[in-house]
Amino acid sequence: MDHYKNPRNVGFLEAPDASHQATNATCGDELAVFIKMKGQKIAAIKFQGNGCAISQAATSILSEELVGQTKKKVASYKFADIQKILGVPISERRYKCAMLGLRAIQVALDKG
Repeated sequence: MDHYKNPRNVGFLEAPDASHQATNATCGDELAVFIKMKGQKIAAIKFQGNGCAISQAATSILSEELVGQTKKKVASYKFADIQKILGVPISERRYKCAMLGLRAIQVALDKG
């Protein structure tokens, strides 16, 4: 709940190396992610969005967790990794909420 009430890395980055906007049509969660790279590694992630506690907290946690990771490593992350990072069980109904931030980051990196 702390990452939902006090999200880390909210905002945007000037001239990001990668960015993407994503929406969870099921519940209306919205995110925009902005990423700076240093070589093949993520140097910084910022995000802006509105949505449920799970989507916003998961993206906040990921914005800290993925710094220093390579594009290849981030591309390999799956739902099980998100559950481990969050440290709480995620129901099937909330799968898209929990994955929204990761999917947005993965698409941004793939495009960028």
